[in-house]
Amino acid sequence: MGMKISRRSAITGMAASTLALAVAPSWAAANSRDNETFRHGVASGDPDHTSVVLWTHVTNNKDAVPVRWEMAKDPAFRTVVRRGETSALPERDHTVKILADGLQAGETYFYRFVVGPAVSQTGRTKTLPDGNLERLGIALASCSNYAFGFFNAYDAIAKDETVDFILHTGDYIYEYGSDEWGGDVAKTIGRVHEPAHEIVSLSDYRTRHAQYKSDPHSQAMHAAHPVIAIWDDHESANNPWIGGAQNHTPDTEGSWRRRREASLQAYYEWMPIRDPQAEHSKQDYWRTLRFGDLATLVTLETRHTGRAEQIDYRKYAGLLNTPEQVEAFKRDILGADDRRMLSLEMEANLTAGLAASVAGGQPWRLIGNPMPIARMLVPDLVGLGVLPADVATNADVPGAGGPLAWKGKWNLPLYTDTWDGYPAARERFYDQCKKAGAQDLLVLTGDSHSFWANQLFDTQGGPMGLEVGTAGISSPGDFVESGFDDETARKLDRAFEDHTNEVLWTDNFHQGYVRLELTPDQTDVTYIAVSSVLEKRYQTIDLKRTAIRKSGPSIKFEGL
Repeated sequence: MGMKISRRSAITGMAASTLALAVAPSWAAANSRDNETFRHGVASGDPDHTSVVLWTHVTNNKDAVPVRWEMAKDPAFRTVVRRGETSALPERDHTVKILADGLQAGETYFYRFVVGPAVSQTGRTKTLPDGNLERLGIALASCSNYAFGFFNAYDAIAKDETVDFILHTGDYIYEYGSDEWGGDVAKTIGRVHEPAHEIVSLSDYRTRHAQYKSDPHSQAMHAAHPVIAIWDDHESANNPWIGGAQNHTPDTEGSWRRRREASLQAYYEWMPIRDPQAEHSKQDYWRTLRFGDLATLVTLETRHTGRAEQIDYRKYAGLLNTPEQVEAFKRDILGADDRRMLSLEMEANLTAGLAASVAGGQPWRLIGNPMPIARMLVPDLVGLGVLPADVATNADVPGAGGPLAWKGKWNLPLYTDTWDGYPAARERFYDQCKKAGAQDLLVLTGDSHSFWANQLFDTQGGPMGLEVGTAGISSPGDFVESGFDDETARKLDRAFEDHTNEVLWTDNFHQGYVRLELTPDQTDVTYIAVSSVLEKRYQTIDLKRTAIRKSGPSIKFEGL
């Protein structure tokens, strides 16, 4: 993983007029503080109509620290509406979380923390709107790997004044050690993971969260907008399921249950989210958020409460040598009915939230979804001439072309950790949505390090809505990171678009985020790339703009 990834240093072939540097909001520049007490900034999130979580961390190694907090309607704090006192406790890693309540719906507030003479950076937040709502701006973000580059897309989100709320769909941190994935890049640009080893213990996870929150662009984003956060896999370990994880070895790393508990405790400490209610465990992390009469967002928990173990192609490579074997594999192994993704309680929450949205006449039903749900079957890349005819097609052969060519030979899913690896669970999910009267889903997705514009269908071909997927904040696309040259990577994108009717457009080439602007009549979608993650200086570019409109009982992209 050398510095040959020039596409992450500069965007070429784009009109210069499409490039623009974002401008910092005036309130942030005027109210910033830089001191040793609040090294990790401030954050807000998990809003409802009358409350929001406020967060900070106090730099202290041992003692409980008294902390004061204030919330106002203006950045100069002339009109303070809430204030209080609490303590940063060592048993919470000196993090502070305040549930500021008694607020007005749809209002913008400013907040700060005070320890002795030290005053934190000022943060800006917002409650969920109620009643009539004509516009909603959402930034969709995912996959922020500290080792792979600077969080320039976070900075762009911070400066994006069209954004009301950020939906972060996971992989907020990564668990790898400094000599693992991204390590070579990290050493070159000075972003080596702390601690240096793979994180396993509570202390490890706390240290890693602290490192990510020390990033100035992360701090800018969190200070500017409230975050609705979902976890994916790397907040604990790569590809977890209810009984373990691909990147967990019990013989050397101990109990998976203990590691998962440590990762979730650190997540609850270091993220601006509500602590679990008495009847729920830390794993039961899902939300239903209502944005006035415009939209409802249901977020999914897909890792720790219902998921069956992932299918590893390598275990079946020797049994997939004929069309008959492949069909049996798809039907009996990959497609087994008992391979769940969501827990029963999660499904009940989903159905209730969607049904209420339909009954209330809202035009938009959003799903906060950690990983792709559209069918992404691999085309015959050798037959299409995208990969050379002599490329190895056995899944056990290492290299960029081998496994991809092998999957394409048998028209297999690109990934088995996504919903493609759980087709029965996906159909069950669609059935739950149909029961709620919702076949017009707008699924907002991360995980894949690629931009996506997908249309969704059930097994009978019935429309289920659309999927908008975002690329990584810094994590590289798989085609690019695997070593394909620029031309081949672009051909791979086009081959996937041509192969399946669910993928309308994709870009595996860039990092960035997606801006969605919802109105009663349409949703405008802008896929925004950053010109570099290897340098602190960057520009933004609108890769693609499209609109989503109602089409009968479903929704459709315009012009795709």
